[in-house]
Amino acid sequence: MEAFAKKLVAVLNEKMENGKALNTLAHIALGLGASILNKDELRLTNYKDKDGNNHDKISEIPFIVLKANSSKIRGLRKAVIANNIEFADFTHTMVEGTYEDQIKRSVETKDEDMEYYGIVMFGDWEIVSELTRKFSVWK
Repeated sequence: MEAFAKKLVAVLNEKMENGKALNTLAHIALGLGASILNKDELRLTNYKDKDGNNHDKISEIPFIVLKANSSKIRGLRKAVIANNIEFADFTHTMVEGTYEDQIKRSVETKDEDMEYYGIVMFGDWEIVSELTRKFSVWK
């Protein structure tokens, strides 16, 4: 089996309930996937079953989900930016009310006051591994 050049990792806020965590993961995964210019890097494959049914657009790359607190996610976000890693994040300002309410709340909130719910990243396997090695697996 060949080694993967890129790594796909999400880190979710460990204090979130499962429903909010799944909502966060859905938003950031969709945003990240849409932003990847070279879709071939995602290694999306059609998994065909014995009956001939297609299970298309599933990445061959493992999608690892980890956990951390808001402060550590904020620090990871800064490191991801410094390393030019493609990412998407989600904060407490992005829930409740309409998307217009959420945008307004985000503009009015300083980064230091943001509660980070999650971040997802896609980049060089070694760099992403180093940035996330101290986080625990989400269970």
